[in-house]
Amino acid sequence: MSIITKATGKAIGASLDRLDGPEKVSGTARYAYEHHFENAAYLSPVGATVAKGRVTQIDVSEAEALPGVIAVITNETAPKLADTSDRELAVLQSDEVAYRGQYVAAVVAETFEVARHAASLVRVSYDEEPQDAELRWDRDDLYAPEVVNPAFPTDTEEGDFDGAFASSAITLDETYTTPTEHNNPMEPHTTVAIWEGGDLTLYDSTQGVHAVRKTVAGVFGLDRERVRVVAPFVGGGFGSKGLPHANTILAALAAQMVEGIPIKFALTRQQMFTGVGYRTPTIQRVRLGADEDGHLTATAHDVVEQTARIKEFAEQTAVATRTMYATQTRRTTHRLAALDVPVPSWMRAPGEAPGMFALESAMDELAAKCGLDPIEFRIRNEPELDAETGLPYSSRNLVACLREGARRFGWEGRDPSPRTRQEGRWLVGTGVAASTYPVFRMPGSRARIRYEEDGRYAVEIGAMDIGTGTWTALAQISADALGVPIEAINLRIGDTNLPSASVQGGSSGINTWGSTIFEAARVFRERHGQNPSAGDEAEGKLPDNPEMENYAMHAFGAHFVEARVDEDTGEVRVPRMTSVFAAGNIINPKTARSQFLGGMTMGLSMALHEESMMDPRFGHIVNHDFAEYHIPTAADVGEMDISWIEEDDPLVNPMGAKGIGEIGIVGSAAAVANAVHHATGIRVRELPITPDKLLG
Repeated sequence: MSIITKATGKAIGASLDRLDGPEKVSGTARYAYEHHFENAAYLSPVGATVAKGRVTQIDVSEAEALPGVIAVITNETAPKLADTSDRELAVLQSDEVAYRGQYVAAVVAETFEVARHAASLVRVSYDEEPQDAELRWDRDDLYAPEVVNPAFPTDTEEGDFDGAFASSAITLDETYTTPTEHNNPMEPHTTVAIWEGGDLTLYDSTQGVHAVRKTVAGVFGLDRERVRVVAPFVGGGFGSKGLPHANTILAALAAQMVEGIPIKFALTRQQMFTGVGYRTPTIQRVRLGADEDGHLTATAHDVVEQTARIKEFAEQTAVATRTMYATQTRRTTHRLAALDVPVPSWMRAPGEAPGMFALESAMDELAAKCGLDPIEFRIRNEPELDAETGLPYSSRNLVACLREGARRFGWEGRDPSPRTRQEGRWLVGTGVAASTYPVFRMPGSRARIRYEEDGRYAVEIGAMDIGTGTWTALAQISADALGVPIEAINLRIGDTNLPSASVQGGSSGINTWGSTIFEAARVFRERHGQNPSAGDEAEGKLPDNPEMENYAMHAFGAHFVEARVDEDTGEVRVPRMTSVFAAGNIINPKTARSQFLGGMTMGLSMALHEESMMDPRFGHIVNHDFAEYHIPTAADVGEMDISWIEEDDPLVNPMGAKGIGEIGIVGSAAAVANAVHHATGIRVRELPITPDKLLG
């Protein structure tokens, strides 16, 4: 598909409405499940009811006898996959059960209702084995992974931390925990799969069509050219759709069995809590030491988290601590417990979101011990260089964010003593926390530009818009890269028939794809000049950026929160939140504000609501629906004051822009926790902050 805008003038920096907005609000934008086929069939999976063991028998007779059932698939009838090295994706390839809810069978039927009913009639017997789904700090089987996501060193140490901590004038040694959280985008994981003549087409809800094609082609032993993946519109992902999971493979497997019949497979909300990723729970010990003047002398951040026994995912929880503040000595470690659970994966700001909750809570606690305002304490420990790399920052405006945020929020004159302000039954407090997120760019992207007969430029790249505003931002970037009005841009994304593009993840999309489009525009102008002829085209690939070897590149921000706590019930409300960011040039202020707002709201949700409750006896998430897995409604979100520092950083990319999709959530949960402490005098170190933790 293509989208044309009607705006003119300098595109980057303009507050344009979403170009895909009219299609979405009119219902003409097709998401994966909405691609219509007259002869489509529907798939419903059968999930394991034990957490570990083997399938000993599957009785499919009742299911097969149901009118409308086309096929019942088990490990005995499923086609064999070409590559089963990724055990998460080795769907129905053995009788092994590695976690509760793992697919052990599936039904294909003429309607969704028949498929779901038939799936309930499949009888599965198991040889159940002892399972282990409990994360504890004191486990004797914790191990150090080779790297943490995506490729950071597992442990780091600078100087003699033990000696420095022991001799510090003021110390803090506390443990902070974050729970399992599930991504739950509005659109569930969905695939429509069609095999025709040995070619596979997938209409998939994904953050990367080319990543899906690469993985699926490998699993099925196909040439990549025989796999097409289409996803022009995606209803959110938050990381869970960053890589294909077992559901995509199951849909393709079923389509292979009934070649020529399109297979529709959309997970139910309850099924979203099994097998498509989640944020690993963490146990984090933070030790900080400072001298009498409030300068950090020792920093340690030790993390224990879980992974799945069948596939490792090691979240980089302590990595932000390596760069955030100046300190004389520093140590960070990560340890994993391999459990009989589904595979954890990316969730908005993996690593930074849970890690900065711990660090920024600890910084608040140590500031109080030092007798310093928490803003002053952070400014006092502002680094000159990035401690992780030893490089200067391309730009670092955290101090500006803290000071501007304090001004906008009304921080001046704040009484630092907890529990000093009360309005009726409400205890009122304020808190602050800092935010950071690295500048990522992913390899492998290409863009093609073609001058068309109607005088417009077709800009083609297999990029994704998962609701972030990519349709609009890339059109703006294309216009400025080519030096033409934005109505002259005909953007095409979301299809593997277009040049390859990286995954929409790690806040890397605009950095990566925008830089690629600028390079393609440079090649096009060099080859065809300012007056091209119809049919002229050129391709460009993501260019190298040598400055990434010379500078540390990060976005920064500061969150300010007012919290009110009912002293009788422990209910927490957040009537206002102020956040200021430094993220380079803002491509589109309107869509950027939406991204910041979404991240901040998700941080509020992390602080007060979200917790997937694992019953370790059965390896089962018990609150696997929106009735019991709480997320904030509009009534829970108060006034959100969002702004940013003017920051042009030409070293990061041609647009001077940094990613903004994730920085809004980083640190925001800590700001809420710090405000709750200021209101009540109670320090909650275990998320979420629920009333029971405030009524002791």
